[in-house]
Amino acid sequence: MVTVLVVEDTTSERELICEYLRQGGYTVVSATNGTEGLEKFEKTKPNVVITDLVMPGMSGLELCRAIKKLATTKVPVIACTSKNQELDRLWGMKQGVDVYLTKPFTKEDIIQAVRSLAVGG
Repeated sequence: MVTVLVVEDTTSERELICEYLRQGGYTVVSATNGTEGLEKFEKTKPNVVITDLVMPGMSGLELCRAIKKLATTKVPVIACTSKNQELDRLWGMKQGVDVYLTKPFTKEDIIQAVRSLAVGG
């Protein structure tokens, strides 16, 4: 099974993403902020991380950089954010984001983003 860590500070969005992933057959671990996300990343060693970028405390980009430093194997990061400017997307990619999804998104967008990374379980 592929495990996906979802880091999103908005409860409704976090629950929606988690539900979409479960329907897609993925194991889901969730966190409400970057700090908790990093702790859960170390504990659960997920195959993929989906993170919001704008969160209190540790931002999604800071989380992405921390994950890239910690990971012993490549763990792709999907940014799921309302920041939809091209500059934001390019900056995210420079920080290590593998897939940049903008809100609003559909179930298909989420599942396709994870599938596009071709991670095995």
